[in-house]
Amino acid sequence: MTHRARILLVDDEVAIQRSVGLLLRSRGYDVDVAGTGAEALRLIADRPADLIVLDLGLPDLEGTEVCRRVRTQSAVPIVVLSARGVEADKVNALDLGADDYVTKPFGPEELLARIRVALRRVKSEEETEKGLLRAGDLTIDYDRRRVLRGDIEIRLTPKEFDLLSLLARNHDRVLTHRAILKEIWGAPAVDQPEHLWTLVAQLRKKIEPDPSSPRYLLSEPWVGYRFVTETA
Repeated sequence: MTHRARILLVDDEVAIQRSVGLLLRSRGYDVDVAGTGAEALRLIADRPADLIVLDLGLPDLEGTEVCRRVRTQSAVPIVVLSARGVEADKVNALDLGADDYVTKPFGPEELLARIRVALRRVKSEEETEKGLLRAGDLTIDYDRRRVLRGDIEIRLTPKEFDLLSLLARNHDRVLTHRAILKEIWGAPAVDQPEHLWTLVAQLRKKIEPDPSSPRYLLSEPWVGYRFVTETA
């Protein structure tokens, strides 16, 4: 019997609870609804979800605080659905562990696509051979620090491989500039994005079929980067 993914929708707007809840159920998901952060945390403890759709403007706890608390105990995918479209809000939510960010008003198909990608990422992490990731014609061998396009090895510098490995291990998820800079260069580099821009440009020239129109390493303007394994 096929497992029906359970989604926890956390939003205090009744109209969103009804419309998004109906949308998700119509696509075969089981849906729990919480109108406050405290209620969401109780449901997460009692009925673990496969994915959380989370608003930031909750009446008791900030959605970012809910995200932070969830991340202390679970790696469940979190897709933020919020009217806050400022880059700082997106960066903060993503730095606290959200997997993706959709801004209200939103297109239903866009939200569904982001949910499918997040759920697929978890499934692929469970099923992927340890130490190996395949995306399109690329193969990334983490253990041997090798990258292949088909049968041809792509020569990367250590820093280029470190960046690709970090993004690929978090594939189909946005990583913020600050998170990447801290991981690759250390905390003192978080305010020096030019290092990252240069490294991304170098990496794209080596792994992308067309570096001017990236297939794998996509930008989230002013926020960060995402390694894409497949189209939504």
